[in-house]
Amino acid sequence: MSLINSAPKHSKLLRLLEPKKPSSFLLLRHLCAEPSSQPPKQDDEAIEATVTQALELLQQTPHHDWASSQPLHTLLFPSSNPSPSVLFQITRRLPSHSAALNFVDYLRSNSALQDVQVLSSAFLAVLNLAKRESNSPETLSELYRVSKEWKIPLNVDAAVLLVRSFGMAEMVDESALVFNELDPSLKSTYVRNVFIAVLLKDGRVDDALKVLEEMLQPESEVPPNDGTRDAFFHGLRMKKRNGRWLSIEEIVQLVVRFGEHSVFLNSIMLNKLIVQLCRSHQIDQAWDFLRELMKLGAPIEVSCFNAILSELGRKRDVNRMNSLLREMKDRDIQPNIITFGILINSLCKLRKVDAALEVFKKMSEGNDGISIEPDVITYNALIDGLCKVGRQEEGLAMMKQMRSVNGCAPNTVTYNCLIDGFCKGGEIDMARELFDQMKNEGVMPNVITINTLIDGMCHHGMINSAFMFFNEMQGTGLRANVVTYTTLITAFCNVNNIDKAVELFDQMLKSGRSADAIVYYTLISGLTQAGRMNDASNFFSKLKEAGFRPDIACYNTLIGGFCRTNKMDKAYEILKEIEDVGMRPDAVTYNTLITYFSRLGNFSVALSVMKKMRQQGLVPTIATYGALMHACCLAGEIDEALKIFRNISKSKLFPNTIIYNILIEALCKNNKVEVALSLMNDMKVKGVKPNTTTYNAMFKGLKEKHSLEDAFKLMDGMIIDACNPDYITMEILTEWLSAVGEIDKLKTFLKGFEVSPSDAALETLQA
Repeated sequence: MSLINSAPKHSKLLRLLEPKKPSSFLLLRHLCAEPSSQPPKQDDEAIEATVTQALELLQQTPHHDWASSQPLHTLLFPSSNPSPSVLFQITRRLPSHSAALNFVDYLRSNSALQDVQVLSSAFLAVLNLAKRESNSPETLSELYRVSKEWKIPLNVDAAVLLVRSFGMAEMVDESALVFNELDPSLKSTYVRNVFIAVLLKDGRVDDALKVLEEMLQPESEVPPNDGTRDAFFHGLRMKKRNGRWLSIEEIVQLVVRFGEHSVFLNSIMLNKLIVQLCRSHQIDQAWDFLRELMKLGAPIEVSCFNAILSELGRKRDVNRMNSLLREMKDRDIQPNIITFGILINSLCKLRKVDAALEVFKKMSEGNDGISIEPDVITYNALIDGLCKVGRQEEGLAMMKQMRSVNGCAPNTVTYNCLIDGFCKGGEIDMARELFDQMKNEGVMPNVITINTLIDGMCHHGMINSAFMFFNEMQGTGLRANVVTYTTLITAFCNVNNIDKAVELFDQMLKSGRSADAIVYYTLISGLTQAGRMNDASNFFSKLKEAGFRPDIACYNTLIGGFCRTNKMDKAYEILKEIEDVGMRPDAVTYNTLITYFSRLGNFSVALSVMKKMRQQGLVPTIATYGALMHACCLAGEIDEALKIFRNISKSKLFPNTIIYNILIEALCKNNKVEVALSLMNDMKVKGVKPNTTTYNAMFKGLKEKHSLEDAFKLMDGMIIDACNPDYITMEILTEWLSAVGEIDKLKTFLKGFEVSPSDAALETLQA
């Protein structure tokens, strides 16, 4: 048999298959219950007497005279069939393997010995003696050569001893030689099990598979047994530097083929395989594997179904979850608390809380003959689900119900779910009450509790209260983590209290906490928004010193800040660094630069930046076009602005109200009211709704042109569009219509309208 050295390929899968016995070749001595090939026992006293007498004669007679010793001949060969048990015992008790080998030589030279199998038993004893001596592998190798020379066939025990011993000595080629030369009738399941273990220990997976393949054939004369299973899967787990690892697909296939011979992994190992399939996102294969195992009669337990159910829950596949539950019911596999927990948790995550409550009710009331008392995990999943959909009061009621169940008291997770729910709902006072309640009941809050409350306070504008609570908790020994500090730092940055944010950052470092990249990004952004670019640059340097690599968003933040503070040289430095680190500017980078040059009125540079942007394969946004158009309009280049406007459609973007307003305002200011009116009509045709700013720009332009009839039409259109006039509209129309004696028109126009504040500021921000 040719042994193949497989290329090593590491895999974590088989580490899951925990052995049930110590990792040792001693395990293989018990791989099967096959009877030993040692001679059958005879009368103990008679055997002992013969053995003792023979040993005395052998000791008293030089070994070259044994053949001529009549007393020895008479004792050992009372008939043509000497006792195998006696000869085995005598050989085994000789002082060394060499003395034992001389005795075997004496036996085989005696014509009274007719059965060569008797010599096999005696030779086994020689091998046993040699194995216990020093330099045993070499000795055993020589003895195997002698057995072939003397034509003494190995019996099963002798073959196993040699295969195993050579394997332990890492002489696997010799193990293979013994196995290959063994009489086919002796290559039993037991022998094959030992040989498979030797091959796997040496990493020769493919050779082991060849041996196993013969055993796994449908009509195999040497079918696998539990020993084969243990030898094979234990062997695959052994950590070797060489030898490939089987893929999960190969293992699953082998498990099924073992099952066809009614040999199965235990339920724990089967469950681990199914879990591994699920974690590898092979849910279909896991399901098919489970069905095949059930068809073969494997010891499937509810945990295997739970593994698949859990993965289906993560995928939010409710239909297949229901299908799996029906299959469990059809096969009379009773769900347990974990099954119900998976269902309830999955439904809650899908926001199907009422369905989860229905499952909870069935579980508690004992429908279908099943009555399972919920545990704290089940209650917590329901409470969290209720709070996530804004039903905090029902969550509180569930906690009260929870207290009535023996051994099911609310824990930290229970309170954290409720506190989070009330914080999300803006009921910070109730969240604080629950925090005090949990402490009074002896339930210890953790850092998640603290972070939840601080985050809730910050999100609802209670930053000072959050900071006071933070200091209070620090005094009680509840240590904040980086999430706590990040929440507070972000909150103070958002209200432009940068000094406090920096102070908290320094405090975090002094307390032994390591800042993560998010904290640095938050401070860089806050300092940039506050216009403190020197400080932002300082934190940018600290970010890199801490071993973090800035992302493009961080670079863009700095570029935007330098542009806003007119420090273009610094912005260029950042652009150069982006290039040096192997990154590429993104659309935000280009838009920031285009907006900057547009604001300066340098639209030629802005257009050049846009051209490069396109060359990089980046698509300009509506905001990009809006910035360019605004720059052109400021520079009085209305035709260029119109050209850019026409390019918007070519780029498959759709102009919005802000884009139209930029052009309409510029056209009206430049006495091109007719073009502006045409543009406004185009706007309506394309489904873009004009706003108050649009109408105000047109009213100003029409007033300058004294186009009263067009103004009346626009007033009617404003009513149709339900676009409320603001104070600017009122100033324009009141002054104009009063001057031309059309105050009644204004009164009619204002009927049903409530004058709204100007939305111009909002529009500017959107642009």
